[in-house]
Amino acid sequence: MQLPLFPILVVSYSEESRSALAGSLQNHGVQVGSCTSFCEAEDLALTGLYSGLLIDLPSIIKSKGEEKIVAYSLANFFPTLRVRTMGTMLIPMTMPGNAKQDRSLDDFLTVTCPAFTPRKLRAFRRHPLCLSTIVTCNGNEHRGFTGDISWGGAFIIDVFSERFEGESDISISFADCGFTLDASIRWIKPWGGRTAPGIGVSFTDLTPAVILPLTAILKTSRQFDRDRLAT
Repeated sequence: MQLPLFPILVVSYSEESRSALAGSLQNHGVQVGSCTSFCEAEDLALTGLYSGLLIDLPSIIKSKGEEKIVAYSLANFFPTLRVRTMGTMLIPMTMPGNAKQDRSLDDFLTVTCPAFTPRKLRAFRRHPLCLSTIVTCNGNEHRGFTGDISWGGAFIIDVFSERFEGESDISISFADCGFTLDASIRWIKPWGGRTAPGIGVSFTDLTPAVILPLTAILKTSRQFDRDRLAT
């Protein structure tokens, strides 16, 4: 038996089209995150779990500037169905290039979306920077270095990552940069695969003393560093 889907984001600048898209999903028993803009959809995706994105194609065509950047970032992250509406009918549109597109709403809801693990949109862009770290966990210090870092957290490479436990509170010292901050371990990648082992952490306390050096390292301020395809 197929498990119920998490809500699906619906975006259209047209109230009539938005109502048709939402109504079609609700007729299939799917909850809807109805949005009047792509930036509104981004805000929802940063705070909740969603299974996919249903877009009124004329809206993505009309989008400009930040809206267009956000539209394509969302479509790159979530399973996406682009349609035109004719009354209450949804007509999936064939897309050029490598864009994946289901032939029907049923395929989208029963095949593509269930294969996607619902997750929140990343709030901040990852920066592939190598910074030396000393992780203090349960009174013990462990040397490592970052594979990437963002305003929200970092991936710290550690060959012995199995010694850590998920959801543990730690502190991270960036000795070369002169600051220490608190963090929590969110996931662990063990040694033995074809990618670097280590721990994914989220920062829990960005004090003013930390924000200044992080701004210098990331070369961007927090409010302008959303995780998008382009800037």
